[in-house]
Amino acid sequence: MAEPTLFPESGFRRLRLDIAYDGTNFSGWSTQPGMRTMQDMVEEAISRIARYDVDSVVAGRTDAGVHATGQVIHVDIPDVPFADGLSYKDLRYKLNRILDEDIRITEISDAPHGFHARFSALRRKYTYKILDDNQVITPAQRFDVASWYRPLEVETMNEAASHLLGTHDFAAFCKYRKGSTTTRSLEKYQWRRTEDGLLVADVVADAFCYSMVRNLVGAIICVADGRKPIDWIAELLANKERVSDSLVFPARGLTLYQVDYPSDDQLLERAKITVAKRGE
Repeated sequence: MAEPTLFPESGFRRLRLDIAYDGTNFSGWSTQPGMRTMQDMVEEAISRIARYDVDSVVAGRTDAGVHATGQVIHVDIPDVPFADGLSYKDLRYKLNRILDEDIRITEISDAPHGFHARFSALRRKYTYKILDDNQVITPAQRFDVASWYRPLEVETMNEAASHLLGTHDFAAFCKYRKGSTTTRSLEKYQWRRTEDGLLVADVVADAFCYSMVRNLVGAIICVADGRKPIDWIAELLANKERVSDSLVFPARGLTLYQVDYPSDDQLLERAKITVAKRGE
């Protein structure tokens, strides 16, 4: 396992980039041969301006079809492009001129000492949106709202979701990946109904496994529409029995909206703790 680069090399600067994207026509964040991914597009755009092949580090590797309004990455690039007075506002403008319209750099800043987009993060925050009771999703909603044909009760959903809070092995809700831990700390999983009738889940954890949020949504829906009792959720968690793929909800309802980091003086320590846990 390669050691992560916690500091930029001499003559380089580390930038933090905040990014938003519509994931509908992407095959996820991470590079995949022959596929359209956010990582490839962003790295290619930055490399064109920096005249250097950059590698990005992302806070959360979102799956195909998943959206983001608050994704965070860092890149280490040479100081050279800034020698002629290129500002970060100008850099953002240039990058967004290169990128397709379904992905946008919203902010660029100097990364504080010890900042690592992935390992310094404290938690990731997602929302998931559903329109239930076979209501009609409008054309403008079709890319970020999932549908369900049965009516759902918020109270039942939240009662079932409460069984998942805390630090657990979420193997039942994650697609297996060799060498990856499935232990996570789920800090919040709460549903609410908006004035326009949407069911919205706020899901917050220190990190998420592959497809974990969409599995959590599918399991709660099984309880909320009466197919399973509430105790079934706790049994799944305890038995670590993989939830059927047929219960995984669509990617389009899911959006990464925020990544939290500690204060600047705690960034490096947080990164070291995360790296140590990864190696356990």
